[in-house]
Amino acid sequence: MSRIRIGVVGCGAIAQIQHIPHIMELRDQYELVALCDVSQKLVEFMGDMYQVPNRYTDYEDLLASDVEAVLLCFMDPKTEVAVAALNAGKHVFIEKPMCYSLEEADRILEAERKSGATLMVGYMKQHDPGYQYAKRQVDKIPDIRFIQVNHLHPNNDLHTKEFTLYRFDDVPASAVAHSQKLRAQALHDAIGDQPDHVNHTFFMLSGSMIHDISSLRGMFGPPESVISAEIWRDGRCFTSVLSYEGDKRCVVTWTDLPELWDFRETLEVYGGSDRVSISFPTGFARGEPSPVTVQGMEEGTMPWKKELIVNTQNSFKLELVHFHDCITQQKTPLTDATGARDDIKLVRDIIRRHVVDSNTK
Repeated sequence: MSRIRIGVVGCGAIAQIQHIPHIMELRDQYELVALCDVSQKLVEFMGDMYQVPNRYTDYEDLLASDVEAVLLCFMDPKTEVAVAALNAGKHVFIEKPMCYSLEEADRILEAERKSGATLMVGYMKQHDPGYQYAKRQVDKIPDIRFIQVNHLHPNNDLHTKEFTLYRFDDVPASAVAHSQKLRAQALHDAIGDQPDHVNHTFFMLSGSMIHDISSLRGMFGPPESVISAEIWRDGRCFTSVLSYEGDKRCVVTWTDLPELWDFRETLEVYGGSDRVSISFPTGFARGEPSPVTVQGMEEGTMPWKKELIVNTQNSFKLELVHFHDCITQQKTPLTDATGARDDIKLVRDIIRRHVVDSNTK
């Protein structure tokens, strides 16, 4: 099996908890040869920990090296580095979100087309064995009527404190300012000038609820329209109603519950006599399953219920296996950039719906 020489750009929490350990475990598929972070102390520390030979604070130096693929998991937006990596002929894995605006998405897609390289977006929940099982059950429902997503989100610190994370105080002010400038421009390109609470919701949709948006698209495709979008509690709570083909409705809700450790993210699908639901663990969990419940009727009179724990491997690891297969076998990624563009468009449309609804009240 061909080992791919991979570099990681961004050595923060998700890289430390998930990506770098899994790359090291997948030693038959990958050779971790380079790390990059704007923090010199962090990149040296992580390089020593994992015995990575090449360490950079400038992504351009990493791209000039002989890495074959790069995994991008630094602060958003990642568009600048993604386009540069594709232009350099590198295969690219972008941790979600791919970007914020359709303008950015089109730049990335054009760079992908010209490069001929593999580009994959890190939506690990679509690679989750529980999600894949639930999707197969949903595909069997003949008359889906109602879909519901609930995302009850505590403060991430309640979960990351279970891990030993390394941070240092040497991030250059110029790097922070550059990232903030790119972020502000991407926000403006995506939704224009909006009040702070709307901007807060936009970043929540793009950064956290993008997983739910991706999972819905994986099962049902993009929605036909956004019927409503409500924001309350200064952007810390959100509900939208989406319309899907076949007269299906979906209610999606994200609620900030910062002081309670209990994380809940569920996707429920209801037909006339069939129901499927899945519960996802937090993205900082390692080894926790995504339980699935399937309900139906036997001979039209006898209700039955089946609860399954579908857990073969961590979904972060599975998506890396898939990335390797896509590169070596020239497959189209399950979570490709074209689908991610649809998700970015839906986030924009949700915000636009809210703005229109607010202006008509």
